[in-house]
Amino acid sequence: MSSLPIKRYTPEEYLEIERTAEFKSEYVSGEMLGMAGASFAHNQIARNVMSRIERQAEAGPCQPLGSDQKVNVGASFFYPDVTVICGKPEFLDNRKDVLLNPTVIVEVLSPSTEQYDRGHKLNKYIQIASLRDLLFVSQDEISIEHLSRQPDDTWLLRVVTDPDAVITLDSIDCGLTVTDIYARVEFESSN
Repeated sequence: MSSLPIKRYTPEEYLEIERTAEFKSEYVSGEMLGMAGASFAHNQIARNVMSRIERQAEAGPCQPLGSDQKVNVGASFFYPDVTVICGKPEFLDNRKDVLLNPTVIVEVLSPSTEQYDRGHKLNKYIQIASLRDLLFVSQDEISIEHLSRQPDDTWLLRVVTDPDAVITLDSIDCGLTVTDIYARVEFESSN
């Protein structure tokens, strides 16, 4: 029994298709990966993070963007749940729909994407020269992985499970309480 070959696209073909598509797809290693809808908790967390950053960044040079903002790294294209840009945005081309210089990226982890987010996406994201902070936020329990770029270009990982903790994003002069990140989120009981 043979399987069908996977259709491969060039980055240019992907962008041409994606820019007129009805549904979003990410692009990795020549493949277009369709994106599924997010859960209610996923959307709550993304909204909470974005609104908290927005409030603290109002007068400064940084601004948060939602999950429709495409980010390019190498030959891959992703739609992070929250992207923060500081200063002048740099774009792939004059269409201004593909961002090159995010400062902060937030991914809300779901069971179907957690391995992909922590694996392939992480390996790509840390290659972005402008990126200073990366958050992986669980939607199933209070658990946040905060990776911050250090002055020597290494990454420091801090895992936060304390609901009273504060995630400090020095790169954008912002503090997010874990309570605010998970505001109104109701976790499934394990019973």
